[in-house]
Amino acid sequence: MTLGEFFEMCGENPTLLLGFFMLVPFVALLALFFSGGQGHLSPWKYLYSVLIYLVAIPGIFAVTLSVYLFLFERRSVMDVNIYTQVLPVVSMLATFILIRKQVDLDLVPGFGKLSGLITVLSVLMIVMWIIDKTHIYAITFMPFYVVVLILIAGFLLIRMGFKRITS
Repeated sequence: MTLGEFFEMCGENPTLLLGFFMLVPFVALLALFFSGGQGHLSPWKYLYSVLIYLVAIPGIFAVTLSVYLFLFERRSVMDVNIYTQVLPVVSMLATFILIRKQVDLDLVPGFGKLSGLITVLSVLMIVMWIIDKTHIYAITFMPFYVVVLILIAGFLLIRMGFKRITS
């Protein structure tokens, strides 16, 4: 099964996806009501961490996939799959907003690693887009020190992102 076939299957049978991506923000809403202002304490912050990871990983993947499809595959916005490209992002944002009302996200275990992952993916997508748009012959017209500075800045941003992931 390819990734395209998997997305097609999910689009044809969206019940499980809808249930999952509606359940996680609903649990975050319930936790908001039942935590009683104690969201920064141990049992609640770990629940929030699990909820964040449950929606952040598919949400980040959906954003990355959408950026790839729009920039590199040149797909139309009209071809966006609601269930695999929009629903994870909406669920992620709703969950983040609900959890943020209760607790500072810096207090949630592992949240810094997600921001590092987002940084690394963003820098890599930008570098890939620049390479795709400039083609190799366009770099030859730039002064060499500009190319070196761009590469160094990209590597520093990637390194910073990896440090945020591993710390």
